[in-house]
Amino acid sequence: MFPLQERLEKLESRYQELEALLASPEVMADTNQYNRYAKELSGLKDAVYLFRALRKNQKEKEELETLLCQKHEKDFVDLAEKELKNLQEKGDDLQERIRGALAQDDKDMGKDVIMEIRQGTGGLEAALFAADLYRMYSKYAERKGWSTEVMSSHPTDVGGFKEIVFGIKGKDAYKRLKFESGVHRVQRVPATEAQGRIHTSTATVAVLFEPEEVEFAIDAKDLRIDTYRSSGPGGQHMQKSDSAVRITHIPSGLVAACQDERSQLKNKNKAMRILRARLLDMKEQEERKKIVQERKSQIGTGDRSEKIRTYNFPDRRITDHRINLTLFKMESILEGDLDELSDNLIRASEEKQEGTAKG
Repeated sequence: MFPLQERLEKLESRYQELEALLASPEVMADTNQYNRYAKELSGLKDAVYLFRALRKNQKEKEELETLLCQKHEKDFVDLAEKELKNLQEKGDDLQERIRGALAQDDKDMGKDVIMEIRQGTGGLEAALFAADLYRMYSKYAERKGWSTEVMSSHPTDVGGFKEIVFGIKGKDAYKRLKFESGVHRVQRVPATEAQGRIHTSTATVAVLFEPEEVEFAIDAKDLRIDTYRSSGPGGQHMQKSDSAVRITHIPSGLVAACQDERSQLKNKNKAMRILRARLLDMKEQEERKKIVQERKSQIGTGDRSEKIRTYNFPDRRITDHRINLTLFKMESILEGDLDELSDNLIRASEEKQEGTAKG
């Protein structure tokens, strides 16, 4: 067995399944489903074709090695050894191209994302830090030409957030943001601290990719949908109808609520998007726990309780603890200059995956 064989066999099996689905009358009659399957098939094509070429290469090598175990004329042996060397070089090249194809066509890399930021320990200061993180990611999205959409928020009276959920759409959004999940820690003097003492507060970030409805369907009978009056500002803006929506997924107990829109339908649609992303994330977290080796190959575990980064304001220092990277550019990072952090995290992940594949 060569590196990544098990993963490639699964991809080939899915490729064959998609070929059969695209040939079925039911799928051909459904334009949306047909296009989705065709897009997935196209994404798998390069890796599957390279895998088939590598498997053929492996078979030819084994046959030639078997022949060399037998007695032959010296000229034949010389030719066979030369051919074996060529096959080995070709096999190495194919494996390198396969790793590139798998990295390029990761099924999640092109996904839009939903990010959730919640205040952690530290009270009002933690809520203010959550707002700082939201601003940082919004600025980063602006730099990259991505669009952002606030889906749900619970602001505090002093300008922070107890929680804010927002979507980001754009090229490489998931690839660039996937490593932001975890606990972010800030060390600074709070604006409310008269003594000038440095406090440590935290906020948690979750990065979920947003599945399409057809990719992750939810049975309507598993949902309880409640409406209530939004707790927004008073005066002329006071909500006079039950436009806020809370959706509970009964089997899992997961809840998603939205009250930011004045339309009950818009709130319901946003809450469903959040719930679908959370359910898929929960499913993947459970699967990830079963694959110990895969967890070791990741940059961190993606666990919400894992401290991943410290923002030290007195020293203008940001440290990512997973890759032992420290940058003294606090202001520019908080203004959305995240590419250096992102590049280093992506590179470290690829190096670990490469080491796992060779090991």
